[in-house]
Amino acid sequence: MQALARSLQSPSDPSGYAEGLRAELRALWRNILLKRAPHVETWAEARPLPPIPTGPEATPYLQALSIWFQLLRIVDENAEVRNRRLSETQNGAEAVEGGFAKVLSDLSLSVTQTEDLTAPLCVGPTLTAHPTEAKRVTVLEIHRRIYRNLVGLESQRWTPTERVELLNALEGEIDLLWLTGELRLSRPSLKDEIEWGLQFFRDAIFDAVPQVMERFDQACLHVLGQVLTKTPDIRFHSWIGGDRDGNPNVTTEMTAQALKRGRETVLDLYQQALVQAAGRLSISALILPLPETDRARLHGIIDAAPDACRNQNEPFRQALNAIGHRLSNDGYDHIAQFLGDLDSLDAALCAVNADLLARRHIRPLRRAAAVFGFRCTTLDIRQNSTVTTVVLAEIWSQSGQAPEYGTPEWSGRLRRELVDQNLPYQERETLSDQAQELLDLLTLVHSVRSGPDPRAVGPFILSMTRSADDILGVYLLARYAGLGAETLDFSVVPLFETIADLRNAPAILLAVLDVPLARRSLKTEGNVIEVMLGYSDSGKDGGYFCSTWELERAQRRIMTALASQGFKPRFFHGSGGSVSRGGAPTGRAIAAQPSGTIAGQLRVTEQGEVVSAKYANRGTAAAHLELLLSSTLRHTASPCKTPACPEFDDALDALSELSQTAYVSLLQRPEFLEYFQQASPVEELARLKIGSRPTRRFGAASLEDLRAIPWVFAWSQNRHLITGWYGFGAAMASFRKFRGTHGDDVLQGMFQHSHLFRLAVDEMEKSLYQADMGIAAQYSELVDDSEICRSVSLNIQAEYDSACKAVQFLTGGQPIGHRFPRLCERFDRKRDELARIHALQIDLLRQARQDPQVATVPVPLLQSMNAISAGLGWTG
Repeated sequence: MQALARSLQSPSDPSGYAEGLRAELRALWRNILLKRAPHVETWAEARPLPPIPTGPEATPYLQALSIWFQLLRIVDENAEVRNRRLSETQNGAEAVEGGFAKVLSDLSLSVTQTEDLTAPLCVGPTLTAHPTEAKRVTVLEIHRRIYRNLVGLESQRWTPTERVELLNALEGEIDLLWLTGELRLSRPSLKDEIEWGLQFFRDAIFDAVPQVMERFDQACLHVLGQVLTKTPDIRFHSWIGGDRDGNPNVTTEMTAQALKRGRETVLDLYQQALVQAAGRLSISALILPLPETDRARLHGIIDAAPDACRNQNEPFRQALNAIGHRLSNDGYDHIAQFLGDLDSLDAALCAVNADLLARRHIRPLRRAAAVFGFRCTTLDIRQNSTVTTVVLAEIWSQSGQAPEYGTPEWSGRLRRELVDQNLPYQERETLSDQAQELLDLLTLVHSVRSGPDPRAVGPFILSMTRSADDILGVYLLARYAGLGAETLDFSVVPLFETIADLRNAPAILLAVLDVPLARRSLKTEGNVIEVMLGYSDSGKDGGYFCSTWELERAQRRIMTALASQGFKPRFFHGSGGSVSRGGAPTGRAIAAQPSGTIAGQLRVTEQGEVVSAKYANRGTAAAHLELLLSSTLRHTASPCKTPACPEFDDALDALSELSQTAYVSLLQRPEFLEYFQQASPVEELARLKIGSRPTRRFGAASLEDLRAIPWVFAWSQNRHLITGWYGFGAAMASFRKFRGTHGDDVLQGMFQHSHLFRLAVDEMEKSLYQADMGIAAQYSELVDDSEICRSVSLNIQAEYDSACKAVQFLTGGQPIGHRFPRLCERFDRKRDELARIHALQIDLLRQARQDPQVATVPVPLLQSMNAISAGLGWTG
């Protein structure tokens, strides 16, 4: 353990710290292997690394490698947080990239200007239960304890004996990882997923939020000389229990359960904070009398819950106990009353010159309550437009022949009924289960919106929005459910997912605004229309580069179209963790958004493994939330970064079209589906029980109906990774051929000056580095038809080579990955082990497919999927 001790005592050497930590964790990991599987320990230390035995004997090898990959990730996470603190200690807060102090210092704004920008500033991280988290909650909790042990080891106050005890505890947690096992033996239930999401609030987010707000105050005090009256807002949303798109398990009953558990969770967290504060604030009124106004306010709080009255002559304790009693007995009619009581406590402490106590014991709770309310998260509702259309047609068929969707007759009836003041009451008992379920859901939404915390339920997100009629149809269904007539307190958020829908989005929104009821309802939102952008499905539809440009162009056009009607958009970015699904470094991704499209308001999805990577620990959660807020502030304050360049736009248009053509040409090849199904574990991964919803939306066996997540997952498992780069090489080659020298100059100019193009190229280069055509060729040999294997694999190899050449042209011939040394270093540590797992997985796939009648997938094959996703750092 001496190497670890030396690295911990060398705070000025961050790389040495991480390297020492990895060395010591590997020693602890080897100790566990020696105890549990000595033959695996011998194998793990051999160089070159021997192949993994096939069949059931593979299990301990895969388990060992998967645990090692997890430990590497935890070390990197710990090192990043430590390096951030070290940078601030040595160079000041202004040196921390992504920190409030850095952004405020760079912007050099006045107090008034900063307050004007800060007042409306709001970010909305949205946790989803997308099945991209292959780890069990139990495993995530062990990871968190390992992380906490590493933090504890950073302290230099321990004696040698105490340090040994900490290391023993760390080794015990690694042993527990081994003994627990990663694979879920059954698919997680929706209740499991609800608890999975809430656990991040219990473990980290609840405490991180006040910490972030305090960091903002301190940054303002340091840079501006004073604390502002307004702080940025964070509004956590969740889809877990509300997202029923293709998931039959999400019913109105389960949505109500999710709302109930969110409320219970946050009330329990408040009670813990109140008990802790009451234990500390033992201020005696006999020693320090309160001013009359503050005394009266506290007695008003105490009198509202007389049964909780104890601790005589200690008004703060009495008030805190009374607040806790009211919370336990639903004594608050509205969240504002709870916030008001906390404000009274804060003011009373400040009135007796105890503002430090207020800052420590009351203000963090007040700030948390302002963010979490009586809900923990705002639960969004999501459903597919196919379902809402079918239900509306069924309702209409009750009174005669329903018109056909997409016809003038459908649109006409829809608009007539929206203004009909005497819309007939709908007898739900005569409807199908699906229709009753949807109307019951809308009724639940209405009741929650009228309750003590209206923000407990969020908007209705309409997947696969294809037309204005889709959006207006949900408004009409809301009317059938009794939500009103003139104006609806009900927000419908269109989700534009395909390339065609992104292109049609401006016209769709303008058509909605032509309908008076919709326009009046949207005006109640402050003339702000929330629009969700689908990164995953647009990428699956048109390829990565085409999707990137169409998302940019859609935002610009939507913003212009809505401005013509006196409205503005709030964009909700439905991106995932992998490059293929819009994943990118947070700060750079926000900086690359079109000028003026954020304007202080940003919503983003946090999906699957991204949630645990960002929110499993308080340090990482606080750092990520600060980065979200500071990046949003920077973009809002500097909307005119690089003016739109028509020549750049023309080039991006051309590259996008050429890229899409190449990508779609691959997918439309008659033999492509057979190649995909046989050269990847796409069929088998459906058996990997990592989510409560099906792999396909409606049960069809086609590329069109396959969800974007398993699409990306499969191409990651076989290391083709085409979803992150395919089509770009062909597009660049064609562009350069027809545009000549001037075209080359334009491309180089975009690479230097276009945030969007540079980010796209950077992320594609990372995908190209992590792809491996040698391993991909091994998977292609699983294809039964040798001609199909040869034809498709040669095509992919040629496009890979072309994409590498395209990137190297832009980067001056640097080797792929050379510009990202940290990424390469982290990935290369696992490269050899990953290669062995891929080789094993190919053998296991070949064996499993020899008998197609066998319904179960061998455990080692499922383990190999887990291990590869752990090594890559994502699933889909």
